[in-house]
Amino acid sequence: MKQQCRALLFSSLVAAAGFASAAGTVSVSFIDASKYWDAGTTPWDEAANLVSLAEHLQALGKRYLRDGEVLKIEVFDVDLAGTTRPWRGSGTELRIARGGADWPRIGLRYKLEVNGAPVRSAEESVINMNYTRGLVGARYSEPLYHEKKMLEKWFKASFVEGRAGAD
Repeated sequence: MKQQCRALLFSSLVAAAGFASAAGTVSVSFIDASKYWDAGTTPWDEAANLVSLAEHLQALGKRYLRDGEVLKIEVFDVDLAGTTRPWRGSGTELRIARGGADWPRIGLRYKLEVNGAPVRSAEESVINMNYTRGLVGARYSEPLYHEKKMLEKWFKASFVEGRAGAD
C-alpha cells in the first residue's frame, strides 16, 4: 500500500513539474516521507497532501520568481496543523486545529540558482506558531490552508521582499 502511495506521489510530482512556466521554477522533492511526523492520517491522505504542498510551492515560484531563477527544495519533515481525533466511531479521524502547541511545521533545505549559478542555500524549519490568529472568511476551511499560508509567507520573505523591483 505504501509503495502504491509513493508511486502515485512520484508520478504526480513529475507531472506537476512538467507545467513549469518561462518565469522562475521550483522543484520539490520529499526525503524519506515515510518518517514524517504528521503528513496525513492515511497513506493516501499523506500522498495527496504532499502533492498539494509541492504544487503550491511550484505555483509560488511561477508567481514570484524571476526568469532564470531556479529554486530546488528538499522537504525532510512535515507536521500539519492541529491534531487528529477519532470521529464518532466511523473509523476515520478528524483534524482539530485549536491554536495551541499544534502549529504547522515543515523542515526543508533549499538552493536558489540564478542562470545556473548558486546564489543561496539553507536548511530551515518553517513554522507558524500563531496560525489561528487573524483568520477571516471561508478559505479557512480549505485543505492545508494553514500550511499553504505559512509557506507563502516564508517564500515571499525569503525570495521576494527586499530585492529590487519586488512584487
